[in-house]
Amino acid sequence: MSALALRARLARLPRDTRDTLFLLGVITAVLLPHVDHLPWWSTTLSALVLLWRGVLTWQQRPLPGRWALLVVFVIAAALTKLNLGAFFGREPGVTMLAVLLALKTLELRARRDAFVVFFLGFFLLLAHFFYSQSLLTALWMLLTVWGLLAAVVLAQMPDTGTDEAHLAVAARRAAHTTLLGLPVMVLLFMFFPRIAPLWGVPTEQIGRTGLSNQLEFGAMNEVANDDAIALRLKVIDGPLPAPDARYFRGPVLSVFDGKTWRAADRPADAWRRQPDSLRTDGRPLRYELTLEPLRIPVLPLLEMSDGRERSDADIAFKRGPDLQWLASRPLTERLRLTAEAYPSWTAGLDRRWLRTAPELQLPATLNPRTRAWAQALASEPRFATLDAAERTRALVDAVLQHIRTSDFTYTLAPGRYGEDSPHLIDEFWFDRRLGFCEHFASGFVVVMRAMGVPARVVTGFQGWDPEPQDGYLVVRNANAHAWAEVWVPGQGWLRTDPTAAVAPGRVSAGEALRPSPGVLGQLNPTAWRALRGAWETVNNRWAQWVLNYSRQNQFDLLKNLGFQTPDWTALGQAIAGVILLLTLATAAWMRWQQRPHGAWARMRLQVQRELKRLGVEAPMHESLTAWAARLEATHGAAAMQATTWLRQQHGARYGGAAVAPGWSAFQQSCRSLPSRQGGSR
Repeated sequence: MSALALRARLARLPRDTRDTLFLLGVITAVLLPHVDHLPWWSTTLSALVLLWRGVLTWQQRPLPGRWALLVVFVIAAALTKLNLGAFFGREPGVTMLAVLLALKTLELRARRDAFVVFFLGFFLLLAHFFYSQSLLTALWMLLTVWGLLAAVVLAQMPDTGTDEAHLAVAARRAAHTTLLGLPVMVLLFMFFPRIAPLWGVPTEQIGRTGLSNQLEFGAMNEVANDDAIALRLKVIDGPLPAPDARYFRGPVLSVFDGKTWRAADRPADAWRRQPDSLRTDGRPLRYELTLEPLRIPVLPLLEMSDGRERSDADIAFKRGPDLQWLASRPLTERLRLTAEAYPSWTAGLDRRWLRTAPELQLPATLNPRTRAWAQALASEPRFATLDAAERTRALVDAVLQHIRTSDFTYTLAPGRYGEDSPHLIDEFWFDRRLGFCEHFASGFVVVMRAMGVPARVVTGFQGWDPEPQDGYLVVRNANAHAWAEVWVPGQGWLRTDPTAAVAPGRVSAGEALRPSPGVLGQLNPTAWRALRGAWETVNNRWAQWVLNYSRQNQFDLLKNLGFQTPDWTALGQAIAGVILLLTLATAAWMRWQQRPHGAWARMRLQVQRELKRLGVEAPMHESLTAWAARLEATHGAAAMQATTWLRQQHGARYGGAAVAPGWSAFQQSCRSLPSRQGGSR
């Protein structure tokens, strides 16, 4: 069917049929963003139900009975229970809501049913923010809200039986209503008390570059490069660190079971009972950090960010015993904070903790070849005459030299380790020698521990994009990195990055591997980077101005408005002022709406006032000829000139007569009449 034929067929359909098809299209737009996170059966079932309803509407056939809907609902509920394990919670709730919205379209028999669909649609729109708060999501929501409002208007428009463009009229009214509500929305956004978002970020089940609270060696056959932005850094004051020192310290992993690295299970107050003796030196870099949701309770701050405890917005965090910053809860929303990083630092000089340190422990029965190789290296005579600190540094250099001169290869697709043997480090160190930063950091730490040197794995980010965007340095998930720390007597913990020995560009220049840029990136890389940078700049503005609008921003706004000590009381006063302002603005608008705005209406109002001065009642529902009769009855023949003018104006307006004289002629004729203010007797 051609487009013209389809349009002609639509024009011949009854109006309620066309309205229903429009509503089905809007519902499809509401459900479309949920396809990525809904179970496949839910998406399929909703699509089939909407298609079923569309066919019934197109063919103008009756709707199915309630028993059919009940069967479909029971099937959906059973699949939700089997697939998600519950009926309550975010995932089951959104799933059932999507299915119910689709099923409700098969019950559109009355206006009441339509309004239920509208309300379900609006609620499901809000559920989009459970999964994304991006600018694209906001724009899509704005369009779908417009569509839903147009459908609401259509449901209340009378059917005149004419072939008017009722959809265009409804769309204009919906847009007009949205524009009228926009100032209220802006004021509420600015002054409504900030609370933690109700939405979080879904957990991802695929292997992607990024941070995690644990590191499983060789579990991912291929790491998917994630070019999404992890954090943005804006320099406030101070020098930037050198390219090979741009490390953002995240989770510190000390416990190794032969396959998985985990954080040490230290007492909650260990950082108080056993100080880390952090010492910083040099001019600090003061910076502002905007973190995307990382889903872990660790803040990847630039090394070494000093401080003990602090609180920003609704989250508190402190520096833990392993020098990482621990948050009071997982980061499920965007966070903006300021910090200071020092270029030089020392930590862990106290060696009393070595007696029970997990940084020295290894599984006794795993990786025998690696342990034997490490012990043989450590027993070489060239290390025997060195003191403890020199020996440790020499052992580190020897292991790095081994990585540098052997046939190790840095790749994001090393294949899966441990399929034929539980000795994963042996397989990596001697057999395959393929891996990325996680493999090299893990192998290096195991080797150092086998030589009796305390060591641990540190994860975080390294490097950032070469060029800033909108004044911000961009760190992507592809910059996720793992490195090692070794303990040197008298010097404390020292950072060592074994990846730099096999892939120096990854560290020295902060280069992160990138996903394929697509067709445009291959044809014109410069244009692709420019487009990507422009879009990310727009998203950054959206994040900084809208998503990161916090309680502190509200208090700063109150300061600018004249509040000396902004607090919750001041915010309440501001809200009361906003409500009063909106009330007065609404009253003024209604008053203005009641005034005549056309030339004819304004002229009638002037005539009415003049007649009132002459003591003549002139109700607004009467015509000018009726007013002329009232004037003639009150003033007789003396008012003939004025009554003639009124009848001429009426004839010019409705009878097609010649244009009557101007307003001044009527006003002069009335001035010759005696004033009878107060009405006729």
